[in-house]
Amino acid sequence: NTTQAAMDGNIKDTPPVVFVPNDKDRPRWNALTGEIAAAKKAVDERRTGARPEFDKWLATAKPEIFKDAVSSKDLQIHAPLDEPSGESVLVNTPAGPSPVTCSSGAGAMEGVVAAKAFKVDPGKTVAVPQPDGFENNKPFSYGAWIKLPGDNIPAGAAIARMEEAPRYRGWDIWIQSGRPATHIISKWDDDAIKVVSKKSIKPNEWHHVFITYDGSSKAAGVKIYIDGEPQKTSIEADALKGSIQNSLPLKFGQREKTSRIENLGLQDVRLYSRLLAPAEVAALPNSQKYGKILAKAPDQRTDAEKNQLLDWWLPSNDQPWKDATAKVTALEQEQGTIKQRGAVTHVMAEKPDKPMAFILARGDYDKRKDKVSPETPASLPKMPDDLPRNRLGLAQWLLRPEHPLTARVTVNRFWQELFGAGLVRTSGDFGISGELPSHPELLDWMAVEFRESGWDIKKFFRLVMTSAAYRQSAAVPKEKYIKDPSNRFLARGPRFRMDAEMVRDYALAASGIMVPKIGGASVKPYQPDGVWEAVAMPESNTRIYKRDTGEALYRRSMYTMWKRAAPPASMDIFNAPAREVCTVRRERTNTPLQALVTLNDVQFIEAARFLAARTLKEGGATPEARLNFMARRILCRPPAAEELPILTASLTELAAHYKAKPEDAKALLTEGEFKADPALDPADLASWTMMANQLLNLDEVLNK
Repeated sequence: NTTQAAMDGNIKDTPPVVFVPNDKDRPRWNALTGEIAAAKKAVDERRTGARPEFDKWLATAKPEIFKDAVSSKDLQIHAPLDEPSGESVLVNTPAGPSPVTCSSGAGAMEGVVAAKAFKVDPGKTVAVPQPDGFENNKPFSYGAWIKLPGDNIPAGAAIARMEEAPRYRGWDIWIQSGRPATHIISKWDDDAIKVVSKKSIKPNEWHHVFITYDGSSKAAGVKIYIDGEPQKTSIEADALKGSIQNSLPLKFGQREKTSRIENLGLQDVRLYSRLLAPAEVAALPNSQKYGKILAKAPDQRTDAEKNQLLDWWLPSNDQPWKDATAKVTALEQEQGTIKQRGAVTHVMAEKPDKPMAFILARGDYDKRKDKVSPETPASLPKMPDDLPRNRLGLAQWLLRPEHPLTARVTVNRFWQELFGAGLVRTSGDFGISGELPSHPELLDWMAVEFRESGWDIKKFFRLVMTSAAYRQSAAVPKEKYIKDPSNRFLARGPRFRMDAEMVRDYALAASGIMVPKIGGASVKPYQPDGVWEAVAMPESNTRIYKRDTGEALYRRSMYTMWKRAAPPASMDIFNAPAREVCTVRRERTNTPLQALVTLNDVQFIEAARFLAARTLKEGGATPEARLNFMARRILCRPPAAEELPILTASLTELAAHYKAKPEDAKALLTEGEFKADPALDPADLASWTMMANQLLNLDEVLNK
């Protein structure tokens, strides 16, 4: 019953959302709403007020004004592609016209600029050998009239001068899910730019697509135009540094050998060795669109066509309209700047209509039977008539004192977090197919206590964790284990392996490398190469995993970016849910892979090395003092008398190994981004790193 559609096009911040400005920006943010509305009203009023001047201009305007507006300055390659299919395509360059032979692959279709246009047929690719001079540090512009052959065409190149894998060096006009895009690449994807239009072009219709690049080596310097209008874009790569030049010819309808779009229509391909201004880009499609209108007799022009001309005339000729729109733009830019500094809160909204549903015949969604309205199960307390039949009313009903389930289910899940299993072991099922509680009176008492405390979660956890049941030793005599192997009678304290996130966070926290920052954007810590790429669609904006650097590598696991199709490998191995469905109770397995993660994963090695460095600097002068320091950090206790000789012997063996093999020490100390302290002896640091690694892998550490 929410206003959010079942599919949202994978857009960011799907409505409804609430924008929350910073406190210092709030007064200006509130004022901008009224100022922008007033500025837009002034634009509309000027559009009406300028009509007499426009009508006077229209009476004498000729088609030639648009043709003259199309610039040929620094036009390096111009392929009109207005010939019927044949053996050659004419390409104009500064040196003069040059025919390009095409033995096959060049068909014809109805054109937009001229009667006939170029069509990509099966066969060879039309290749234009003339250079364009494009380079990463120089501005250039390029585009063409494009007609997509239909819906759901595979991603491909409309025009391109680009190598194949592994570098993909060059540039292209790329079509991705119907949306124009461009790559400007030295080496994909760590030395490249990729910008994608948020607007798609309609299939089986001609559209003018044009790209401008300012030579800044930044994605922000790329603009995509559709039919002369600049588009909002998304940036999928922004790391261009090296040269983009190659020795390949310009190709129509594909890259060097791949990414071909069969039956694609092309016309008026233009490559400029400079940055075209927005007005110049707009003139390219306008010369055909508006020229055709002016070529008609005045009495043959429709109102819609006149309005199209007015849309062009106002920004081109009317200064008051330009000033009014410039004011709107300035205010919206100020609003956008404030928005970047603020935050977006995701909310949900009820549909205005009364919610309803249908009983489905045998569960078949398209076979509706009786219409039903919202109501609660008859086996539970009746919802009062004065509560609204929506999500708010449902929430109020769930928290009523007479409701038997909400508090019980909640405290049972909290108990599960602390003891490993709930008093009702089937914590996701309190129904007839679930288990009965092991201690029903205790469950009832805790539910009432939790409810009467004002649903205070911290108070409840403190209550349980200070109880005699929780504070028992986890050690269990054999006779007790035989009687109660699952600890259903609470004869001992809980002991079970920590959850995946806790395993990682404990290593970071115990070592001292964890960054305690609260909030902020998701982060991408260490992960094996290629995990995202193996499952991603080519057009996905999460196709490539590029890990973060600096403090983002050491944030709590709750901030890790999570791709459901490829969850973080180290946490997946420790039974973290994939987040595809709600998981009330996690499974716990024990596999060799888990030991390999905590022993060898770069995140755990770095944590061990960081703690080793702290131990050498802060732990004291003797091995015993240092072992005591390290054990207190990891085990929260000093080593027992019988444990100390074992640790000392292990440390002695490690030190001897790394002194004899300094190359092994160097390899260990260069794992991960965090640099080893050069003031510390490499062999000492390596041996203490492995000692920390051993302690971090004890069952006592991995289990609570």
